[in-house]
Amino acid sequence: MQHLFILISDCFLTDSLLLIYLDIRRRAYIDKSAFVCAHQSTLLFQHYIYSILLPLNCLASMQMGEEAHFYGNAEVYWRDVPPTVDGMLGGYGSISNIDLNGSKAFLKKLIGEGEGKTGTMCALDCGAGIGRITKRLLLPLFQTVDLVDVTQEFLDQARTYLGEESKRVGHYFCTGLQDFVPEPGRYDVIWIQWVIGHLTDEHLVKFLERCQGALRPGGIVVIKDNVAYEGVVPDDVDSSVCRDLQIVRSLVAKAGLRIVHQEQQMDFPKEIYQVHTLALR
Repeated sequence: MQHLFILISDCFLTDSLLLIYLDIRRRAYIDKSAFVCAHQSTLLFQHYIYSILLPLNCLASMQMGEEAHFYGNAEVYWRDVPPTVDGMLGGYGSISNIDLNGSKAFLKKLIGEGEGKTGTMCALDCGAGIGRITKRLLLPLFQTVDLVDVTQEFLDQARTYLGEESKRVGHYFCTGLQDFVPEPGRYDVIWIQWVIGHLTDEHLVKFLERCQGALRPGGIVVIKDNVAYEGVVPDDVDSSVCRDLQIVRSLVAKAGLRIVHQEQQMDFPKEIYQVHTLALR
């Protein structure tokens, strides 16, 4: 039972959720064929909370202290990560070329001349790290790129990693996206990759709203991220979450944006999450 009490204190369970748990426990004793023991019913309840109710009851209802803990732990984690491509990709540096080639094919469908296309003046790289995406995807396609990341060491390394092309970087912003306010009307493309899991639901919606205001006419916001199979999966190691596609879509809609194009990244290792790319206006 100890792990259940930890779960309750972490998620601030409401009375209705406690009643769900008690009902599962009651049925565990009445119908032994359905539930072998009360301990198994506890595990079932845990799965129910983490896969279904977590997005509604934890991320969406974090108090100020819990938010500070959530963001602070993430900052501590990234400060210990080496400023390398392998570090940026959690030890999966080998997938970088596959990722970038997929992103380039996706983006080229949306930029350039023609109806519905966006310009190539300026892009923003969110959660930029050392500039892996800036160097190989954005700088080859845009005149100017801005970088934003929560870790100063990564941005310092980006100046070296980008080499001569760093002269076309407009700004290096060191801040979390929950606090970042992009300049209104500046960007043709705002690229947000492998970082939305570090934002609470509320902060993600508000950040997307600010991004919408930061777009030039015809501009787009692109989210590329891991997608859970169901619900929300927490990761205590880097203090993040992975949402399922339905939840991501609902948060996008709540921010007043619509999906204009969507693809799944192919050819990634089978052991990692599915990765989807969404273009938003």
